[in-house]
Amino acid sequence: MKHHETYIKRCIDIAKKGFGFTRPNPMVGAVIVKNDKIIGEGFTSPYGGPHAEVNAINSVLDKSLLTESVLYVTLEPCSHFGKTPPCSDLIIKHQIKKVVIGCRDANPKVSGAGINKLKTAGCDVTVGVLEKECREHHKRFFSFHEKKRPYIILKWAETQDGFIAPLSRPERKPIWISNMYSRQLVHKWRTEEQAILVGTNTIRKDDPALTVRHWKGNNPTRVIIDKNNALDKDLKVFNSEANTIVVSKDNCDFSQPIAGQIAALLYEHNINSVIVEGGAHTLQSFIDEGLWDEARIFTGPVIFKDGIAAPQFKGQPISTEMIRGDILNYYRND
Repeated sequence: MKHHETYIKRCIDIAKKGFGFTRPNPMVGAVIVKNDKIIGEGFTSPYGGPHAEVNAINSVLDKSLLTESVLYVTLEPCSHFGKTPPCSDLIIKHQIKKVVIGCRDANPKVSGAGINKLKTAGCDVTVGVLEKECREHHKRFFSFHEKKRPYIILKWAETQDGFIAPLSRPERKPIWISNMYSRQLVHKWRTEEQAILVGTNTIRKDDPALTVRHWKGNNPTRVIIDKNNALDKDLKVFNSEANTIVVSKDNCDFSQPIAGQIAALLYEHNINSVIVEGGAHTLQSFIDEGLWDEARIFTGPVIFKDGIAAPQFKGQPISTEMIRGDILNYYRND
């Protein structure tokens, strides 16, 4: 089993090369091994392109080697026609006799069907190698299919005395608490998630673009709360740089708790992850409804003495790091 774990770890490592590009598909990694030597590797292409198993098989120049090889993959090979043909069919076609899988697919269109198809064709299938690690790697995918909602990340910056914004500001633009290095990291995060969400007051006060400007990658889908559809359409969130979903009285009931309704709306839009970046009321609504998976909180070397208080929450600390004077704490919803 330790032998299998080595190659599944490699699958997870190379799968991360697809971070931010495969969405809403999972970022899968696959490795092909013959006589304890890796002869092929692949990870999921940008959405609509070949899956990891296809890229791994295509990377093997001498296809005759495949019949005596083992295919390792983080997630169960698909068994249905989507944007591409079933990966399980290609594995069977090349007569790969052994497949080692990290975790079973949660998509009802697959969920065991790929495994069964391989076994029926005479393939020796092992499932559950480093399952916990593979599920963690595919946490966005599993949240979408098992919880019927996106994986939800809360993010904010607060001062040393616990405020996320001043009570007033002289002009419509952000007042920064974190430094430029922290802000660049946030833009990297935006490339990794499928959507970004902010509330009405944040749009009005900051006029943010909610795009990726300080990192290379895809812009997330912008999700904004505008109950009465009253925001000025000249604001940056309505430009053509990225898609925008508006949460309003047209698609949500604002007399009821709103976070769960937003999560359901994003699920309908096939969005499997979202960063909630503000403001305080929007963040607190997700906390109060228990609808969050991670919190990433910056504390900058700034003191306001008065202002809008940071959200109140309880979470399991994961890690802490220093970013040029800023403190970044990661939490998990336990």
